[in-house]
Amino acid sequence: MNLMTVDGYQAKIEYDADTDQFRGEILGLSGGADFYGSTPDELRREFKKSLEVFLEVCKEQGIEPRKHFSGRFNLRIPPELHKTLAITAEVQGKSLNRLAQEALQKSVTT
Repeated sequence: MNLMTVDGYQAKIEYDADTDQFRGEILGLSGGADFYGSTPDELRREFKKSLEVFLEVCKEQGIEPRKHFSGRFNLRIPPELHKTLAITAEVQGKSLNRLAQEALQKSVTT
C-alpha cells in the first residue's frame, strides 16, 4: 500500500498524471483533506499543512475530526460462501464472527 503517516493520521498516496505530482488523501476523517507534492519531503510537509488546516476548521466548527467506527458492518457474500464459512467455523469451534474477524485481521497484518 502507498500509505504515509503523520501524527497518527494516514494518507493514501497516488500519482496524478494531470498535475505530474503525487496526491495524498487523508483517510478516516469526518470530511475531506488532500495534498500534493513532487517529492516525499514535499508530500510530508503538505500533509502536515493540510492536516493542520483540517483540524483547525474542525475545532472552529465543533466537529470531531475522525470518523467514528462502531466495530460493526454488513458484508454481502454469495450464499454458497456463507454456507462454507459457517460450516468451517462450526468445525473449528468458533462463531462465524470470530472466523471472519481472524481472516480480516490476517489480511491487514500480512
